Amino acid sequence: MAQRNEALRGRAEEVLGQYERIRAGMAELRDRLSAFSTTARSPDGLVIATVDARGQLVRLAFDPAAYRAHRPDQLAAVATATVRSAATSAAAAVQDLVAGYLPPGSGVADYVRSGQFDALLRRHA
Repeated sequence: MAQRNEALRGRAEEVLGQYERIRAGMAELRDRLSAFSTTARSPDGLVIATVDARGQLVRLAFDPAAYRAHRPDQLAAVATATVRSAATSAAAAVQDLVAGYLPPGSGVADYVRSGQFDALLRRHA
């Protein structure tokens, strides 16, 4: 019985330690997420899209040559694909970033896919 209690106490201390590490890292994670951005270029390099941690567009730039190289509908398609590429890269990078702060099986991927970082941070604050 005493051995079982000691094992339970040891497990409880381990879980508490994990929880405390998670709480301590949440402020740092919040800062890193708010400062995060990633940029993608179109294959021809004429369109540049930058998105934040949620995959939201924060900057879209066109090289002046883009207007000569593409018809308007083509340029719109290139811009859309470039933004989508940046958002996909952001999702993967943010998932890796967030996973470094939380234990496996914590449901991180669900929050990252939905962009609900505030809910994730509240859950672990």
